Amino acid sequence: MHKNKQKDILKQFEGLSRRDFVKYLVAGSALSFSALNKLNASVYQSITSLNQKYIKDESPDGIYWDAIRKHFLFQDGVIMMNNGTVGPMPKPVFNTLMKIFKVQVTNPFDTYAFIPRKKDEVRNKLARFINASPDEIVMTRNTTEGMNFVANGLDLKEGDEVLLSTMEHPGGTHPWRLKEKRYGIKIKEVPVGLPPKSVNEFVDAFEKAITPRTKVISISHTIYISGLIAPVKELSKMAHEKGVLVLADSAHGIGMLNLNMKELGIDFFATSPYKWLGAPTGIGLLYVKKEVQDKLWPTIASSGWDRYENARKFETLGQRADALMIALGEAVDFQNAIGKERVERKIKVLAGYFKREAKKIPGVKLHTSEDPYLSGGLTALSVQGVEPSKIVNYVREKYNIVIRTIGNREKGTYGIRVSTHIYISFKHIDMLLEGIKHLVKHKA
Repeated sequence: MHKNKQKDILKQFEGLSRRDFVKYLVAGSALSFSALNKLNASVYQSITSLNQKYIKDESPDGIYWDAIRKHFLFQDGVIMMNNGTVGPMPKPVFNTLMKIFKVQVTNPFDTYAFIPRKKDEVRNKLARFINASPDEIVMTRNTTEGMNFVANGLDLKEGDEVLLSTMEHPGGTHPWRLKEKRYGIKIKEVPVGLPPKSVNEFVDAFEKAITPRTKVISISHTIYISGLIAPVKELSKMAHEKGVLVLADSAHGIGMLNLNMKELGIDFFATSPYKWLGAPTGIGLLYVKKEVQDKLWPTIASSGWDRYENARKFETLGQRADALMIALGEAVDFQNAIGKERVERKIKVLAGYFKREAKKIPGVKLHTSEDPYLSGGLTALSVQGVEPSKIVNYVREKYNIVIRTIGNREKGTYGIRVSTHIYISFKHIDMLLEGIKHLVKHKA
């Protein structure tokens, strides 16, 4: 009887379009918690079946990935190749987000009495996902907040130096600019190649810039302008030998790369799960290595900041949007179901294909390294004689492909940036390449 009822519940959603499916979820009362749980279970059962059937298939395209794409709620025809700004949520993440937000509507008591307990489950999931301890995990709102927590929290005095690269995001630069203005610290910028030719070129540039006054290197791990994956493992080793702390702005790292904090050796690591991991916007992650937690003051203080002996002391923010945190845990579950290694391989193979084919087009200059160790799912390039904005607009109008402009004209970094996530196929990339070729052929 119970199984028949479950089949009946699931059956009523099988024929729904993506648009109708969203309408049902947004309606709130249309779906019970039980029905949402069953919908999620059906998605994971589908992925399990795919994994079993294609266990030996390492292809970055084809039936397996076509089926995975169907677990996203894209509008018909949208080809999202800019999740480097904001990515979509898979169905189970959206289901969970709606379910937990509905708690406040139906039973506010559970909002503060039951749901917060699930935060520790999410913390444990995140720790396993990046190979860290739960005591090193801080849930923030985004990468910028994590960067500010570290810049504000470290004791630095007038004249102390912080090294930045010349390609930092404003969220990684301005926390230090504020500290510079307030406390008189000194910021030094280290030039980074477009792209650097090797790991040594990158690390050596920072090593040469270190002086006895250098206290921190604050560096983009995933450089949003060029798509570079900075060699923070090698950088951290060099910096630590000289007594310098390392903070990584890895806004794009989680969900794109198979992260391992112990292997990277980083001191602080801030990231945004709503780009590549499929979490909702408004939730971020900050990793604070256990050995350096005593060096960092909390930026926001409430009950517990002076009692906790772990990274929880940086998270005493009072009432939070708990639905975002629980949905983040679901995003981890979804990617784990596919496999972190499989996800990274797919992303990098697609990016490699795009770079290889794009550089064959006359006038194309790659801003991203072709070395898979120094690059991931972000590819930046420029086309001589073709405005980046023209490319962005043309491929959106012609193919419904979403990409973006990036960089600075005066600094020579201005171009387009393309994200190649797991729901992208070779066919989508070929369409983008066709659009670029058309504009090159017909440029004024």
